[in-house]
Amino acid sequence: MNANSARLKLVTKLRISLLLIVLQLPMKGGDNMKNNILSTLFVGIDVSSKTNVLCALDFQGNKLLNLKALNNQPGAESILKSILDCLNSNNLKYAVIALESTSIYSIHVANFLSSHEDLIPFEPKVYCLNPKTIVNYRKSFVDMDKTDPLDAYIIADFARCGRISSSPWRGSQFLALQRLTRHRLHLVECITREKTYMVSNIYLKFSELAVLDKDNKPFSNNYGATSAAVLTEFLSLDDITYSSIENLVEFVKEKGKNRFNNPQVTAQLLQKAARDSYRLDKVLYEPLNIAIASSFNLIKTFQSEVKTIDKAIEKTIKGINTTEYLSLRSIPGIGPVLASGILAEIGSINAFQSHNALAKYAGLTWRVNQSGDYNSDDTNMTKTGNKYLRYYLIEAANSVKNNSAEYKQYYNKKFDEVTTHQHKRALALTSRKLVRLIFSLLTKNQIYSSNKVGETQ
Repeated sequence: MNANSARLKLVTKLRISLLLIVLQLPMKGGDNMKNNILSTLFVGIDVSSKTNVLCALDFQGNKLLNLKALNNQPGAESILKSILDCLNSNNLKYAVIALESTSIYSIHVANFLSSHEDLIPFEPKVYCLNPKTIVNYRKSFVDMDKTDPLDAYIIADFARCGRISSSPWRGSQFLALQRLTRHRLHLVECITREKTYMVSNIYLKFSELAVLDKDNKPFSNNYGATSAAVLTEFLSLDDITYSSIENLVEFVKEKGKNRFNNPQVTAQLLQKAARDSYRLDKVLYEPLNIAIASSFNLIKTFQSEVKTIDKAIEKTIKGINTTEYLSLRSIPGIGPVLASGILAEIGSINAFQSHNALAKYAGLTWRVNQSGDYNSDDTNMTKTGNKYLRYYLIEAANSVKNNSAEYKQYYNKKFDEVTTHQHKRALALTSRKLVRLIFSLLTKNQIYSSNKVGETQ
């Protein structure tokens, strides 16, 4: 017997002993729950782009199955057949299947196993786990080698020991909505990144426009239509400086579509900014114009694609659960984008036993920093959950606090409690408060009211 095998058997025996003790305790569901655990096959799959390595354990920790298959449709079908044969030959009634969330490579096999009609009688629960949790769990196996079969074993044992806290795979409908909402977020990030990138080019061509304070800026938005026209249609700053104020006023009116309250003042501020800006060698203006125009074209394209995705999201959300969507939309400050993003990441609220479980899934929990009589006020958010859900919840909290007196008051209270990281901390705690509200509304099929929570019509 090699060292790895000996260690595995020792660790397994210890865990079985602990689990058997747990099983003697009063449990929700009583004997049925105990029987379910004892009748469950725990499957761990180590996923890569080309292959899937599988290990299956019973409750006692006995290895019932080891195999390697290609990460494609025929490979998934062979995995399914092996799991079914193992369940039937060992008289097991339930299947828990766990795999690491490995980029996009785990999606196909997770979706296949969670929805296949042959596996449905065994009530399969498929979990895509945060790789970080598996890395931390591996540390309990001292000096264990790292191989794909051992990785699969550790994932299966993680499931067997009841360590999974995330929600099961939610099916194709939520996946469809999720791909749209995540793509929308990707496009928004592309817009932000492009705007950040072009700041240096804007500064080189028109230094004052990039650095002026709010009161002295001709335009409130350097990326708006009028600003874009100034930066791309005037070859050099001298063209603005030596232009007549009348021509500049007409230019501002035309490009701004008469939306400026005082185009005369805007034109004067523009001319002054051009006059006070650094001058460049003439050879630089044309390349800068080309680069800036290219950035504006990219931003315009991204914005157009965002509108297209918004229409697709609206169409998709109607086919999932309009009641849950209306529940979220009833919260002041949560619009279609935030509501769709939150629902796409949560999936079915029934997968979460409490608002604490939902918060943990989103990574909106905090580590305790305590030793003796010392308790630190500066604790870190875990951030081990779903980063997309966490993003949407924080964005939603920021919007809700601006539209709800209750949440504004709560935010201000948390803001004033500390002297460091005030906004960041207050917004995170407001997000946690929002999680409690969202969980309550979704579980009760209710809409938000400032006075009370009323049932959805």
